[in-house]
Amino acid sequence: MSEVTALQNGSTPRLRIGFVLARRFTLSAFANFVDVLRLAADEGDRSRPIHCSWKVLSASMNPVRSSCGVTIQPDERLEDPRRFDYIVVVGGLIDEIEKLNPEYVTYLRRAAELGVPLVGVCTGAFILYRSGLMQGYRCCVSWFHHADFLEQFDGLVPISDQIFIVDRDRLTCSGGASSAHLAAFLVDRHIGRSAARKSLHIMIIDEAMTGDNPQPGLPMELTTRDPLVRKALIRMQQAMDDPLTIAELAKGLQVSRRKLERHFHKALGLTPAEAGTRMRLAQAKFMLRQPEMTITDIATSTGFCDLSHFIRVFHDREGLTPEVFRRQAPSPEALR
Repeated sequence: MSEVTALQNGSTPRLRIGFVLARRFTLSAFANFVDVLRLAADEGDRSRPIHCSWKVLSASMNPVRSSCGVTIQPDERLEDPRRFDYIVVVGGLIDEIEKLNPEYVTYLRRAAELGVPLVGVCTGAFILYRSGLMQGYRCCVSWFHHADFLEQFDGLVPISDQIFIVDRDRLTCSGGASSAHLAAFLVDRHIGRSAARKSLHIMIIDEAMTGDNPQPGLPMELTTRDPLVRKALIRMQQAMDDPLTIAELAKGLQVSRRKLERHFHKALGLTPAEAGTRMRLAQAKFMLRQPEMTITDIATSTGFCDLSHFIRVFHDREGLTPEVFRRQAPSPEALR
């Protein structure tokens, strides 16, 4: 999709985005970002790049395969980065980051030297750091990849309790649905709030979220470098609505229950059961800020056997009932 259409309509796009896609990038993060631009670019969903334009950039022009196997054909080769208002790097599988074509690193460094803001989506932040372009900047990383980031970059502590971060000319987001909110932030900045809201509403997203909205995920105190505990926490997160017993968890990880408990105690100072309860309560508190969910639905979604059990555990840990917490907690709107 070229800028010719926009010029024929008598205007130059107010927001121009160049995308760099890593090998086996996350398709949903890329698609969410692009669709916000597409819907903001024209009236309705006619998709003409009038107010926004976007290009997928390439060093070779070969199709880029996403992590789910769908391929994207690039639009043009790497040229002058000043043609764009932002260069957006969409990452994906951790193992592929080191295989990035060096021409992309050179291009990103040139963009930074020329003052073009850089955006890291999903593990795109890893690529920016590995390229030496994030020193002195705050960085948003998904809770899912928090420990991976710590392993790769000593001394750098990423932020994993927000959906995106804007730090001067570096913008980073956790990926997934948060990429739509970061794109909407850029649309709001360059085109207007009504265009940003229109895009999100058409995508069936109620309202734009600011960067300081929390990521739904693991509580930060459960961050660990222990690979066994990390695998266990991910499995517990995936089975939150129907929690695994500790025996089932250990069997799935092919270790003894005693070994699993020993690793949890050393890494977190907790039993697996206590870690699971903290995780479920953290998710419950996130859900309690969403007014459309009933407390009964939240109890079910977070794996409590019934409403009374949820209320009892919540009160024991938090010192108040879920209903009182909901009344006192700031709403998503108040956080904006």
